[in-house]
Amino acid sequence: MKNNSISAGKRVIELQIKALKKLKNLIDDSYSKAVNKIINCRSKVILCGVGKSGIIASKISATLASVGTPSFTVSANDCSHGDLGRITKEDILILISNSGNTNELKNIIKFAKSYKIFLIGIVSNKNSMLYKAANINLIIPEVEESGHGIVPTSSTTAQLSIGDALAIAIMERKKFSKLDFKKFHPLGSLGNKLKTAQDLMLTKNRIPVINESQKMKKAIKIINQKKLGFLVIVNSDGFTKGVFTDGDLKRLIRKNIKIDHLKIKNYMSKKPYCVEENTLASDVLYQMNKRKITNVLVYKKKNKLKTVGVIHIHDLLDNLR
Repeated sequence: MKNNSISAGKRVIELQIKALKKLKNLIDDSYSKAVNKIINCRSKVILCGVGKSGIIASKISATLASVGTPSFTVSANDCSHGDLGRITKEDILILISNSGNTNELKNIIKFAKSYKIFLIGIVSNKNSMLYKAANINLIIPEVEESGHGIVPTSSTTAQLSIGDALAIAIMERKKFSKLDFKKFHPLGSLGNKLKTAQDLMLTKNRIPVINESQKMKKAIKIINQKKLGFLVIVNSDGFTKGVFTDGDLKRLIRKNIKIDHLKIKNYMSKKPYCVEENTLASDVLYQMNKRKITNVLVYKKKNKLKTVGVIHIHDLLDNLR
């Protein structure tokens, strides 16, 4: 029984792999035209399907919205009871149907044609009403379904894949960056992965800062107060000149000399590691581990000499868990 289940699972996946290989060979100018049309859309991309295709429509819509293309789905059934009013002339309508002849789509197609709403069909049947009505058709190959050849599996995998392909191509053409993506994913594991130095840094009076003309006695006092294990050394104009760490302090103490009246600027590290505020936190952590440091300075835009924040490795690790 166990072996039969494994074989069944592999057959389902193999059929879907075959469907995707066929789909790959069907990507043509129609796909490029659909990408261009959606990029230039000044309103919303609305998706609709019936049954399993409706579920696929919801997923594609969610992906589009998450990468910067405003989108939502409508229910094919509800469209016949008032929801057609949610679709405007400025929108793009994507209808998904393997057969292209589903009864529930008839009123939607008629509405789209009457009001000259741009229609993209994701369809397999070239003789269908959807194929004939659509301005652009994205053809899904004829595929073998699993489960006695009747359960929508291979076809829905192909539908989902072409939708994902559209979304990613549009994202890349729009130059939608990781930081843009972050705006739409503030929470959860994705949100954590996309946190930046700006999200985690300590700012203003929490920065352990001291003027380069000050002496070691005051420096030690500030290190103890701030409890971050280092100081940011600045000049009279507030520009960063270097850092002084508790490691530097320990090395001085080992020399058995009086240090209270030593000037801090003579013992600072003049080239501290710093990052721009939009640097991903994961990249900051990688560099901190690589350089074996526990604190990082943060600057804004290209102004490396002006520290706007600091990051301690403990805060970084706590926020990336």
